[in-house]
Amino acid sequence: MLVPIDWLGEYVALAEDATGSQVAADLVRVGLEEEGITGGGVTGPLVVGKVLTLEPEPQKNGKTINWCTVDVGDANGTGEPQGIVCGAHNFGVGDLVVVVLPGAELPGGFAIAARKTYGHVSAGMICSADELGLPGTRDDGIIVLSPVEPSSPVEPSSPVEPSSPVEPSSPVEPSSPVEPSSPVEPSSPVELVETLVPGQDAIPLLGLDRETIEVNITPDRGYCFSLRGIAREYAHATGAAFTDPAQGPGERAPTANDDGFPVELRDEAPIGGLPGCDRYVARIVRGIDPAAPSPRWMQTWLTEAGMRPISLAVDITNFVMLALGQPLHAFDLATVTGPIVVRRARSGERLTTLDDVDRALSPEDLLITDGGERALAIAGVMGGESSEVSARTTDVLIESAHFASKSIARSSRRHRLSSEASRRFERGVDPLIAPAAAQLAAELLVEFGGGSHDTGVTDVGKPVSPASIELDPELPTRLVGVAYPTARVVEILREIGCAVDENAGRLIVTPPTWRPDVTTGPDLVEEVARIDGYDKIPSVLPTPPGGRGLTHEQQVRRLVANLLAGQGFSEVLSPPFVSPAVFDSLGYSDDDPRRSALRLTNPLSEEEPLLRTSLLATLLQVVRRNVTRGAGDLALFELGQISTGAHSKATTYDVGCYPGAAAVQEIIDAVPDQPRHLSFALCGQVERSGWWGTGRDADWSDALAAGRAIAEALHLDIDVAAGDEAPFHPGRCAVLSLSDGTRIGAVGELHPKVVQRFKLPDRTVAGELDLAVLVEASEAVVEAVTLGHHPTATSDVALVADETVSALALERSLRSGAGDLLESVTLFDTYVGDQLGEGRRSLAFRLVFRAPDRTLKTEDVNALRDAAVAAAARDHGAVQRA
Repeated sequence: MLVPIDWLGEYVALAEDATGSQVAADLVRVGLEEEGITGGGVTGPLVVGKVLTLEPEPQKNGKTINWCTVDVGDANGTGEPQGIVCGAHNFGVGDLVVVVLPGAELPGGFAIAARKTYGHVSAGMICSADELGLPGTRDDGIIVLSPVEPSSPVEPSSPVEPSSPVEPSSPVEPSSPVEPSSPVEPSSPVELVETLVPGQDAIPLLGLDRETIEVNITPDRGYCFSLRGIAREYAHATGAAFTDPAQGPGERAPTANDDGFPVELRDEAPIGGLPGCDRYVARIVRGIDPAAPSPRWMQTWLTEAGMRPISLAVDITNFVMLALGQPLHAFDLATVTGPIVVRRARSGERLTTLDDVDRALSPEDLLITDGGERALAIAGVMGGESSEVSARTTDVLIESAHFASKSIARSSRRHRLSSEASRRFERGVDPLIAPAAAQLAAELLVEFGGGSHDTGVTDVGKPVSPASIELDPELPTRLVGVAYPTARVVEILREIGCAVDENAGRLIVTPPTWRPDVTTGPDLVEEVARIDGYDKIPSVLPTPPGGRGLTHEQQVRRLVANLLAGQGFSEVLSPPFVSPAVFDSLGYSDDDPRRSALRLTNPLSEEEPLLRTSLLATLLQVVRRNVTRGAGDLALFELGQISTGAHSKATTYDVGCYPGAAAVQEIIDAVPDQPRHLSFALCGQVERSGWWGTGRDADWSDALAAGRAIAEALHLDIDVAAGDEAPFHPGRCAVLSLSDGTRIGAVGELHPKVVQRFKLPDRTVAGELDLAVLVEASEAVVEAVTLGHHPTATSDVALVADETVSALALERSLRSGAGDLLESVTLFDTYVGDQLGEGRRSLAFRLVFRAPDRTLKTEDVNALRDAAVAAAARDHGAVQRA
């Protein structure tokens, strides 16, 4: 929100020498973050200039510049026209522009000097709003000044007349149909005066001697979207006297009577149990002059606050909204037959809004209608074309209403129409300020537009009063850690507008109507800490409790990640969203359970609406992305969650209300399982080639080695068996499982068609393991084994068996037959040939024996070897090859 310092000073007593930076620092102390300060950053000659000549000159780079001569009066010391090069094209000969002369300095320390450019010596610069630090962008072009008509009244330099007290508000666009409620575009802050003379000082003309603070307003501080709210916060920070700008109009506002314009509230479908409109104030002003201009001080303040002055009616509604925080809506009374009926939209109903968009309305949209039939506006968001105030409007119906924040927020998001009015209403507007806002708008219309306001006053509905909060006076001390005496707590709460009563040692606190964000005891504690001063809260380093550390699952994840990183893998993190077509790319069969994926209701991309059921579905896309960018040798892994397709659909509930414990449990039960998996992929060379020799490409054995290394690091005995499952090559796939048969995952070379669909290098290998299974299996306590100091003894055996007998089966038999002295078994050779016979193969194993208490003799080793071979013969019919 843009806060002009001069305007702020009308509502709170600023120091005479107060600067923007000082005021911003005071606001920061109460939690209002400063975004920037504009104005006051220009030094040196900045004057009005009149364009005498303008010669376009095309350049070789395709750009066209203008060589201009500009009359700057005597400001340059010679009275001669100034030659200036300008790249903008939104001005012409005879226009009055803003010129900065050599010797000046613009915001940001940009010094101006005469310099040669594009073949000319440019003695100065014709300025845009952006270059002067004013609201606007460089694309808006340079500032073109325009004098007002001679008949236009010129206001005194003091921006606000004492008879027109107003309350500040954040610069928000009103919902008034006279101006679209889409965000108000800032304009070049051009001061309108009766005469403009070349050489005239432009610094006061543009308000550059005045400063404007841009304040970042958090969503919970909606009351600060007004100068009224900002002034109140400044008073809290400094103790300066605060003058409520709503107090004067509120005192003058007449009470409701039967002569007002008829209004009916018919919200038959309230959202969250609250009516969409709980107060509607209407006033009528007749006989205004449609051509009457806005006063100069009002145009200046609106411009400094980031709003473009348009017309008297528009400017007044914007001014009141910025001052008091209450959005107004003005209807052309001639287009309304009455009564005004506030109701929900009907199915199929449509409305053309002020931005010329024909909108289909939802039954949840709250409407302002004429007689309950013709829609006039989407309440609190934007008005309709049919009742817009035009250049012919003489009679105006002013709407000052209070709408439910939830209802307005939903309509704004549904229509993707965020207006200044909706941004205020969805954050909460003071329901008691509506009469004062309507009264102030009516008075300003009468004062500057002529005419008169009707004696009839409409004020229907009754807003809900803020609920009282029972507060333990010791709670601020307990939560913040700073001693706050009860008297200080009461003082602060009353300072921010709360009503405080004491009852049996407890405080009964009723928040002010402009603070809908204060609903609980901790909210009040936050206010106490904020107003007393965040700087008074000491920085204390908390002491963590002892005896805690990483969980077993966290330890396993770190161990696996470090292991793979140590083997040359790089960890990646891929988004969990996939397209339905990825299942075909992975070669899943039609009945593969991994095709049953959870579909998101509001996906980030309509092309990827599903949650992945396999990490490889997204990891292979990361591999492809890296390959297409020239990284051919890759070793990547990812630890992430997948989503199983098994889930039930839960009932949805409105936000803001607790549906009950049973409903919450139903929602939790409907969430699908999301186990954590590990996937990895390798392509290209795993051993680089160079002067030292030929390298080696990744193959299925590297994927299997990675799986074995993980199991060994977790002290798990795993079984490896040939597998045939997508997305792997049916002859080069291994399924890993625990000794009890629990499946861990699969590794191997990807199917050639999968490689082709993903556009990966040939013979890419990968694997995916269920990390949850590894975590659970590794929870058993592992006993340390004493290192043997006696030498090992080796014996090689070659066993001939049917090709259907796996190497794993033979290894198990050898282990069982050899007994406890067998330290390791390694398969080191295979052979198939005519000598063995059809369907037979030879597998050569190296057996390593070690005894813990002695050195084994040859006869001991031979006996152990023979026992191992006998077990293989018994189990699988294997015979030892001579």
